[in-house]
Amino acid sequence: MKYGKNRWISYLWIAGIVIGSLGLSGCKSSSQKEEGSIVVENKGKKTKAEASIFAMDTFMTITAYGTQAEEAVQEAQHEIEYLDQLLSAGSSDGEVGEINQNGFGSCSQDTAYLLERSFELHEKTDGAFNVMMYPLMEKWGFISGDYKVPPQEAIDRLLPLTDISKVSYDSKEGKIQFLEKGMKIDFGGIAKGYTSSCIMDIFEQYNISSGIVNLGGNVQVKGKKTDGSDWRVGIRDPKGEKEYLGILSVSDKAVITSGGYERVFEENGVKYHHILDPKTGKPAQGGLDSVTIVCEDGTLADGLSTSLFVMGFEEAQNYWMDHSNEFDMILVANDGTIYVTEGLEDKFESQMTKVHIIRQKNK
Repeated sequence: MKYGKNRWISYLWIAGIVIGSLGLSGCKSSSQKEEGSIVVENKGKKTKAEASIFAMDTFMTITAYGTQAEEAVQEAQHEIEYLDQLLSAGSSDGEVGEINQNGFGSCSQDTAYLLERSFELHEKTDGAFNVMMYPLMEKWGFISGDYKVPPQEAIDRLLPLTDISKVSYDSKEGKIQFLEKGMKIDFGGIAKGYTSSCIMDIFEQYNISSGIVNLGGNVQVKGKKTDGSDWRVGIRDPKGEKEYLGILSVSDKAVITSGGYERVFEENGVKYHHILDPKTGKPAQGGLDSVTIVCEDGTLADGLSTSLFVMGFEEAQNYWMDHSNEFDMILVANDGTIYVTEGLEDKFESQMTKVHIIRQKNK
């Protein structure tokens, strides 16, 4: 059974990581056992189950507390594996990969959901979020790792293949077709956020009141920690000069960061990152080093972190002004200044001196 289809919807490492979670590595006590790749620790009436998995090209961890914690983590593993295969853009073994290979196909419930959410975000962000960037990502070498700056004529030739209006989609029949040969869809900018939301639904199904998933830096938490305190998530320093910029205290939230530091290469003294601006086909240059989105919906958080990075410093702030009821954010500008929206003012701790609060203009 699949979850999360009926609603609209990081140890210090990568974008963010839970600070206070207890690892189960090393020697196990008599109250611990291993079930496959799941480590289980029994503490009275409450069980802790934790598993690690490599999927979606990243290292992931799942932790749950509750009487059905082991079952919940096992189901979450299955969900990750299922979605990884289903949504892989470059593999012909999965649904999305097959659609890309053929230029048409049928969409399962998950693919249809993500497609419709992607269309919605594309419209709301004035095109900053675009799931059709795969041909350009390939040309830049961000898929294969063979990085190179494409000539302008190659970018100009491929830009029409990213036109989302050339995607024909019948929502009633679940049918999709690309109207131009060579178009490919890629949910990489939203898939891990969707996956974490699905795992939160699994946690709910198994009565998990406290849990966390870290999908390669995309963090989402269920409830509070077992001691009643908030989960503490470290926000990575995009410049790599410090371990982290600050710590965010959250419960029942996704904390997802996008930045120009994950896939980067240098050519002729210029650095290029993998977040492409759909308008230019080149790495976005909006004055930001990273964007962290905090909200209840992992799918939205993932999509917006990419979108606002593409929009740039000014437009990202304006977008939040218009949608402050949907999310909060942390922006890191190119000069290292941190901008935190007012909803996180009492939740974000930092020793950095350059921290500013973004407030609604009418307050």
